[in-house]
Amino acid sequence: MPELKFADLMLTMRSFQESRVLLTALELDLFTAVGDGAPAETVAARLATDVRATASLLNALVAIGALTKQDGVFYNTGETARYLAASSPDCARAGLMHIVHLWETWSTLSECVRTGTASAEPVNEARRPEWTRAFIAMMDQRARGEAGQLARAAGAAGARRMLDVGGGSGVYSIAFARAYSELHADVFDLPPVVELTREYIRTAGLAERIGTRSGDMRTDELGSGYDLLLVSAICHMFGPEENQELFARCYRALAPGGRLLVRDFILDPDQTSPRQAALFALNMLVGTKAGSTYTEAQYAEWLRGAGFSRVERLKPPEINLMVAWRDPD
Repeated sequence: MPELKFADLMLTMRSFQESRVLLTALELDLFTAVGDGAPAETVAARLATDVRATASLLNALVAIGALTKQDGVFYNTGETARYLAASSPDCARAGLMHIVHLWETWSTLSECVRTGTASAEPVNEARRPEWTRAFIAMMDQRARGEAGQLARAAGAAGARRMLDVGGGSGVYSIAFARAYSELHADVFDLPPVVELTREYIRTAGLAERIGTRSGDMRTDELGSGYDLLLVSAICHMFGPEENQELFARCYRALAPGGRLLVRDFILDPDQTSPRQAALFALNMLVGTKAGSTYTEAQYAEWLRGAGFSRVERLKPPEINLMVAWRDPD
């Protein structure tokens, strides 16, 4: 990757300003308040905010291209009206609020580098339902486009029972159930998450083929007799020892000859690429006790240590999927 010039470094340093403008607008639900067009005074009244400060925020949003302005009236763009205003069926604000919450943890990065672990205060109980709902909605939005591709690439024909470990909204279980008509899935997650999972499953119309189980993947056994296990976007939350222990529980939950699918960021051997995977290691530093992103060799070592004798990375590598087989008896 080419080195950044000093001017580019300065631009990157200041880019947080535009990010914060958008996040504040999102947090306040400003795009909904703008609606079909409104002056600053009307927007401020709808949001119960200061008129002068609201006008400054609105003008800044026009400057970065998130709103337009004509004769003192502010309007949503086609994109902000579609994705950020509550009146739109495509509104993505619920999931994007997770990025608002990430601002708090990323602000502690300097201290985390000093200490080696997350230093932000844990989410307090009053805010936890809000944080959890936003997180699950964001994960669901991100996964929708690739869930079907992963289900097809996994080649799960013949599997009858699947366990989706830490499955969140159940987006992958839904994709697998649609791709394989004889497959029945269970989504395993924490009790507050499972309450949300059921909503997504009902909306998908798959309640007869996808069930839920409550538990803690860090400590609980995962069941037994499954043909297929999926661990998607989980391992980056854990340290190496936790991941090997999780894979050992996955091994015990599989029927002989069953398969474990592990989908996550996979770093290249020098750990500096892909770019998003390297940056996400810092997201885990500020947000978890020991999480990170890992290389293919690390995953293979943990999986073999858990008892899997055959381990492969599925092609193409952009799918970021490791596959491990439990030997037949």
